[in-house]
Amino acid sequence: MILLEPHNYIIQTTLAEKAIKPSSLDVQFVDFDGVRFHLSTPDRKTALLLSMNIRCWDELVRYGVNDILKREYGSLLRPAPEGEYNVSLEIDLEQLPPEGEERDAFFKSLAMLKRNALAAPFELGFQEQKRLEAAGSGQGELMALHYRDEEVIYVQASSDRVTVIFSTMFREETDRVFGKVFLQEFVDARRLPTIQAAPQVLYTTREAPLEIRHLPGLHDTEDVGYVTFVLFPRHFANPLVANSTITHIQLFRDYLHYHIKCSKAYMHSRMRHRVSEFQKVLNRAKTEQAVVDRKTASGRTMR
Repeated sequence: MILLEPHNYIIQTTLAEKAIKPSSLDVQFVDFDGVRFHLSTPDRKTALLLSMNIRCWDELVRYGVNDILKREYGSLLRPAPEGEYNVSLEIDLEQLPPEGEERDAFFKSLAMLKRNALAAPFELGFQEQKRLEAAGSGQGELMALHYRDEEVIYVQASSDRVTVIFSTMFREETDRVFGKVFLQEFVDARRLPTIQAAPQVLYTTREAPLEIRHLPGLHDTEDVGYVTFVLFPRHFANPLVANSTITHIQLFRDYLHYHIKCSKAYMHSRMRHRVSEFQKVLNRAKTEQAVVDRKTASGRTMR
């Protein structure tokens, strides 16, 4: 099983290269879910500007993303972001941590800018669950992140759990088939004794879960699937466990569609290999016509 990395590899490697040999830079690139990044040196070679644009920024602001980014990046956070971007970080290559693990950890934290921004509703949901648990009952706000076209992440806290719902769109018939197989494995895998502590996973098509069924504009087609994760307090009992839970659950949608594409590519390669083998068998089955020379009475060959 291949797990996707939560950090952006381009950011990490580019910063590591520029720390060794500073030079002018102006590069734009796109991460999962259509998140746009811009790495540049607007003033001098040793001053890098990292900017990010994410389509659900307004929703993230309501859920406290600014507080999280201030906590994670402090003075690196630029008061006014670069034009057409939602957030910008200023990195001075002359004031980097010492070489080694400390510098590598610093670069990795910068490469996790998107992950830290998307953590806002999850952290808020965990805090709300603890408050509701102390109160003994209640239901938290239903937080929605429209992070992709026609796809949404819903987070809602209650007194004993935090529910996370992914709505995902399958554009092709084969994707729907593969998706159902994968998601059914998620549901069935929890029955194994070794992973009883894993979150509960529910999967439905067409019909939305009860938590969001009242929302307007939901698609009622076979192309849409809903995956529900039920997180209990043990899944965010301490900061380390909570951070790990947030990191992994954010990548669920990308993980699912990545493995669907990998499975299709593998099956296509096996089909091409099988066709090639059948062609070899057919070629061996062809009969060769014997060529017999005919000669006249004088010994000349007839053609």
